[in-house]
Amino acid sequence: MTASNRIVRTQDLEQVPARDLVHPLNPKARRHTRSLGDATGLTRLGIHHSVVAPGDEATELHSHEFCDEFIYILSGHATLYLDDASHEVGPGDFIGLPSRREAHSMKNTGDEPLVYLVGGERPAFDVCDYPRLGKRAYLAAHPDSRRLQFVDVEPDEKR
Repeated sequence: MTASNRIVRTQDLEQVPARDLVHPLNPKARRHTRSLGDATGLTRLGIHHSVVAPGDEATELHSHEFCDEFIYILSGHATLYLDDASHEVGPGDFIGLPSRREAHSMKNTGDEPLVYLVGGERPAFDVCDYPRLGKRAYLAAHPDSRRLQFVDVEPDEKR
């Protein structure tokens, strides 16, 4: 990275701390991710360089109450799920995911790693619904981490 810590160069990406994440509600949702937002000092916008292995999912199908998100596919192929619809996506595709809209998830359906940028707002508080599982998550920002609490909800219960 540059001395100013505002630029992450391609050749320096491996220097950004990485985490292997498994979604707490879906053990098939596994991704290797690096926070480009943290690396460059962003505090209100999260941007991550993520890699999902063939056959794995990026996350559990969910929607946000207070957070817009986006995905930009760098390489690989996936199936994007928006509520009950599915869409094939690949390199160069941009996906906008407004809050209070369709639940979304993505699965690597190719035979190579799926590499993408995912970003969104970092609200102090958010609510995520997981419609397939009948779960709701309440997320609260904390100086050291995000606090997360899951509760059961009726399938037709609306926020």
